[in-house]
Amino acid sequence: MWELSAHYLWWILALLLIAGEVLLPGYFMLWIGLAAAAMGVVLWAVPSLGLLTQAVLFALLALAACVAYARLLRPQLERREPGSERLNRRAEQMIGQRYELIEPIVNGRGKASVGDGQWLVSGPDLPLGSTVEVIAVDGSTLKVRAAA
Repeated sequence: MWELSAHYLWWILALLLIAGEVLLPGYFMLWIGLAAAAMGVVLWAVPSLGLLTQAVLFALLALAACVAYARLLRPQLERREPGSERLNRRAEQMIGQRYELIEPIVNGRGKASVGDGQWLVSGPDLPLGSTVEVIAVDGSTLKVRAAA
């Protein structure tokens, strides 16, 4: 029968782990797979390493890879564009915008023209046609103040 070098076994394990990551995504097995691949390179360079040394070194490489991902790469991947936290919240995207009243605010309630529609607004009493600035959102009501 043919004999397979130990570093090939580490590379096969790496491929299996990375393939597992493709089937069950979550960025966990990928890093352990990369540690297995690195272990294959180490064993290729130093073929005399014992099995216990290989296991300990693999555990350290896997831990280092997972920590590097969690501390260095993941924060970079999760960095968000300014304003993206309100991407699917249309009303919150209106905060800071200015609109014209199509109904005066009387007793704290009125309506403003927003695009081709109209929104309920609440704020200080203001006459028809006043420009207001959105300062907050409460459900489907925009909280406004008189624009400076």
